[in-house]
Amino acid sequence: MADSPNTDPRSGLCTSNSTFYSKRKPIPLPANPSLDVTTFISSRSHHGHVAFIDAATGRRLSFSALWRAVDAVASSLSSDFGVRKGHVVLLLSPNSIYFPIVCLAVMSLGAVVTTTNPLNTAREISKQISDSKPSLAFTVPPLLPKLADCRNLPIVLLGDGNPIPGANFKIVSTIEEMIKREPSQIRVRERVDLDDTATLLYSSGTTGASKGVASSHRNLIAMVQTVVNRFKLEEGKEIFICTVPMFHIYGLAAFATGLIASGSTVVILSKFEMDEMLIAIQKYSATYLPLVPPILVALVNHADGVRRKYDLSSLRAVLSGGAPLSKEVIEGFAEKYPGVAVLQGYGLTESTGIGASTDSEEESRRYGTAGMLSPSMEARIVEPESGKALPVNCTGELWLRGPCIMKGYFSNEEATASTLDSQGWLRTGDLCYIDEDGFIFVVDRLKELIKYKGYQVPPAELEALLLTHPKIDDAAVIPFPDKDAGQIPMAYVVRKKGSTVTESEVMDFISQQVAPYKRIRRVAFVASVPKNPSGKILRKDLIKLAVSKI
Repeated sequence: MADSPNTDPRSGLCTSNSTFYSKRKPIPLPANPSLDVTTFISSRSHHGHVAFIDAATGRRLSFSALWRAVDAVASSLSSDFGVRKGHVVLLLSPNSIYFPIVCLAVMSLGAVVTTTNPLNTAREISKQISDSKPSLAFTVPPLLPKLADCRNLPIVLLGDGNPIPGANFKIVSTIEEMIKREPSQIRVRERVDLDDTATLLYSSGTTGASKGVASSHRNLIAMVQTVVNRFKLEEGKEIFICTVPMFHIYGLAAFATGLIASGSTVVILSKFEMDEMLIAIQKYSATYLPLVPPILVALVNHADGVRRKYDLSSLRAVLSGGAPLSKEVIEGFAEKYPGVAVLQGYGLTESTGIGASTDSEEESRRYGTAGMLSPSMEARIVEPESGKALPVNCTGELWLRGPCIMKGYFSNEEATASTLDSQGWLRTGDLCYIDEDGFIFVVDRLKELIKYKGYQVPPAELEALLLTHPKIDDAAVIPFPDKDAGQIPMAYVVRKKGSTVTESEVMDFISQQVAPYKRIRRVAFVASVPKNPSGKILRKDLIKLAVSKI
């Protein structure tokens, strides 16, 4: 916290500059400016033995085998494929033991890893490829068809399975071949600095189309330090179940980088299935379970069956991120699973997954909170219209600043300027207030993203597709509340004159073009879409209309 005499020790608010300072102990950052996140993680001492376990096969990867594999893959990338500092490498894969190996190897060279959702369509993936221009891609054989538009991209195959017969992909190696390679002693090691870009994750940000979030080695190191310090982990004894996708900032932060530094063991589920997750908790005596709110709600709703069938006695805490949990859910969980703490977190891709958190059961009892500011983070609550910074218990847009805030959007100065100001403040697009004890509460989203089961769905993308339908004149897409998913995309559609296009035709038209989580799940037909004088859709009016009919 700032040592200014004008800073309130209770809320963290400094009245002289209207800034809230974190009440948590600041995180130490390395003094050496030439350091990559992989070296930083691998040089931390701990007492852990097993880094990863594949839940499906039981295969274990020790820490020594992990670092040997990272070194071998980095050698191969550099010597065999000419990957250099600044080059981009695409990773298209479900969760696997290979995921962190590839990420850590790429970043150790000063190259940049860009991940993409395996559920994305070939169209969505080729858009990301044309934006990020990777020089090499890693993928699993079943996902090869999604790279069909990129025939010239050299591909390394991950895991078992044969390439599609007759398909002319440019397969250059397999991860197994790369791992067998002896690490090269004569490899040219380029100097990697803390401010060099390490990851390029795609996010819809506060508005519209997907953009590449450029995060630096400094951002990732600050994130690793925050993750390790947050859990006060008993070194080498904690076992985490990896339920969330590693391509997402939540999964990448926790499982592909953060927890490795603490010596914890991560049990990897290749895809989320409730029974497989529960079997893994029992089989490996897991102590921590990171998840998203819909999974936590399902655990509460089916608690009797779960406890009858599975032994979850090893579990000490569940970690929820993606959306705040209600009082009912937290109390319901505490009642059904006594002795298991519920810890929450708030972060964005643009803040490397870091922002605020509840770090104890007592903090989580402040119902509805996203938590207190993470170490070394600063916040402002800003009145959106006037730009005025507000005091405690006033609602405005949350702005964040600190060592985890992104460098900017890749090759998009306009989007960067509208999200990051010249002093390094990130406009989150979330309407929040901070109470007198320094707890952040998320009230609503200024940004128009729909949050479906923790995934971001930009309405503008779906609207643009709807307008290409020959029988549709106009369209607007809004978030519609849903008990299981949080929100679902709902479309308001204006039919062309004489058209009789149906709800199922509209839904099918979209589902053929987007990933499953982006599908439209409700349709209403209207005479016109309400807009303001400048032509912007009045989404709030449509949301009110939709909710009034529930």
